[in-house]
Amino acid sequence: MSIQVEHVTKRFGTFTVLNDVSLHVQTGELIALLGPSGCGKTTLLRILAGLERPDEGKILLHGNEVTDRQITDRRVGFVFQHYALFRHMTVAENVSFGLRVLPKAQRPSPDKIQKKVNDLLALVQLQAMADRYPNQLSGGQRQRVALARALAVEPKMLLLDEPFGALDTKVRKELRRWLRRLHDELHITSILVTHDQEEALEAADRVVVMHQGRIEQAGTPEEVYEHPATPFVYRFLGDVNVFHGRIAHDETVHEEMERELPPGADSSGEHEVTFVRPHDLELSPTRTTTAQLEATVRFVIAAGSRVRIELMSKDSSQTIEVELTKERYRELKLRQGDVVFVHPKQQQTFRMPGPSSG
Repeated sequence: MSIQVEHVTKRFGTFTVLNDVSLHVQTGELIALLGPSGCGKTTLLRILAGLERPDEGKILLHGNEVTDRQITDRRVGFVFQHYALFRHMTVAENVSFGLRVLPKAQRPSPDKIQKKVNDLLALVQLQAMADRYPNQLSGGQRQRVALARALAVEPKMLLLDEPFGALDTKVRKELRRWLRRLHDELHITSILVTHDQEEALEAADRVVVMHQGRIEQAGTPEEVYEHPATPFVYRFLGDVNVFHGRIAHDETVHEEMERELPPGADSSGEHEVTFVRPHDLELSPTRTTTAQLEATVRFVIAAGSRVRIELMSKDSSQTIEVELTKERYRELKLRQGDVVFVHPKQQQTFRMPGPSSG
């Protein structure tokens, strides 16, 4: 089922939660709505489900407008962060609940319900847990039961609201990879709400980054990470070093780093902000070009697969974070207090308007 969101605005009182949001989700896609708390992602999910109604705009499912239709008319499966399982029911009873409460004319026979439950428990790898109660399961197992219950009614659209938010880091990683494999098998159009950047980048076909009720950027995980459209996207999708510079005639100066501007660039009244990921910074023990920043090693964390180094610029105006491979770290033989020269291997610069002259 394809999903089309057209110019949706939602307000709660005087606060605008969603501001003219438009989005198209193709049939069978897994989309991640990613952003900080309060950006509007859960409200958008609830509008898609039919739990909220937009103040402006419309929702189309497979080309049919459903803006005013209830959740029961949308064939939606919903998975919440806190499982919402019935504590007094077994795993099998929880999974079958949605089928057992269907109107009699639509309700499958008991044998068909039992077969559906068995198939779903096999799908989520919980066949042996059918007779257990939720309090006898781990958090990860309970979330898989919640997902099986959502799938039991054969939804056309699967909505997941921070489904792994209550789990520890290791279980989250295991479940999001499992979810990706499950989606590849079922091909249900799915929307995952999360504030976890790694989760969105790893699980989704496309990532929709939201901020203050608007979509900042939508694209594949590689597109949004490697080519952020705005400073917010760059900051939100991982650690970053930010260099503020002034534009003077034909060059931009970032601390002691210089970069040529394109010929004919109009630089009046502007400044630049350059973003560099820690793993995109190269270190050298000697200065080799003028486009390097002199800094001092302040702290080294060598535990883990990569070495994290904290530097202080020569004039003590900026802390710089660098990530090196173990091999490069051993080559440089860095120690606290060493002077090094920093150069970006890859960077992205956004030109910002300067302060008004009044």
